[in-house]
This record gives sequence, C-alpha cells and structure tokens, in this order.
Amino acid sequence: MSSETDDVVALWRLQARYADIVTRRAWPELAEVFRPDTEIHLDLVTAPPRTISGPTELGTFVGDAIERFDTFHFVILNAVVDVTAADRAQGRIFMCEVRHDRESDTWPNAFGLYEDDYVKLDGRWWFAERHYRSIVRAGPDTQVLGMPDTFRPLFGAG
Repeated sequence: MSSETDDVVALWRLQARYADIVTRRAWPELAEVFRPDTEIHLDLVTAPPRTISGPTELGTFVGDAIERFDTFHFVILNAVVDVTAADRAQGRIFMCEVRHDRESDTWPNAFGLYEDDYVKLDGRWWFAERHYRSIVRAGPDTQVLGMPDTFRPLFGAG
C-alpha cells in the first residue's frame, strides 16, 4: 500500500514525464501516460474552446502546432497535486513553452495552465482528464490573455 507521499512523488513524475515526452516530440509515448479515453479540453482564448480525445489525437494536435519550431522545450514552472482518494487525484501545472520559430527567427514563447484529473489503475497513475488554458503568447506580437477567472479547487479548498 502506498503512502500519500509515494502518490505525490509518482504524480510529479507523471507530470515531468509528460514534459519530457512533449519536449522530445515522442508522440507515441503519450499512450504511456494518458488513458485512451482521456478528454483534453482546450481553451486557447483566441479561438473557440474544443475537446480532443486520447493520446493519439493529442499527439497529432500538439505535433502539428509545434512543427514550425526548430527549438521547443516544455518547462513546468510550478506544479501541485492533491490526492483526493486512493485512486484519484487532481493537479495544476503552470508551464512555459520555450520555442524558436525557424522561419521568422523569433522566440514566441507561450505560457499556460493545465488543470488535471488523475486516476490510479493497477498501482499506476495516469492522466484521466485535462483542462488547458492559454495565459500569454510572448514574442513579436505578445498577447497577454490573462489568468482564468476561477481555478479548480485543490486541497479541499473552494
């Protein structure tokens, strides 16, 4: 039986694994961290919200979105998790994409927020649902999109 500390460390490792997969553009490996039925809700702020499903669709979406960058690093700025049950947890990740556009020779970095649900199956944590929101698109045409009006509660807080 794992302790809460064991679960928190495992969840932080899951978050870091996602960052590593995206930085390396290792799209098939998303199936090792996202359940096949995971829904990913995207709020890019400047486009209508949309939902994609599963690791394959996520890999295609992100891969197409970052194709123009010859340098791309997914950086976790801060991450918190809350184990809510033996097999359930929630978390929040503030992140930055450090990216170089090969054609324009600019650094249009982006900042965003993930609010995640996790599920533990057969002793292993997985992403079960994800909500993403863009916060800033920096670079030549910087857009400060702002923080969301509300955050999903963690740690039993409202």
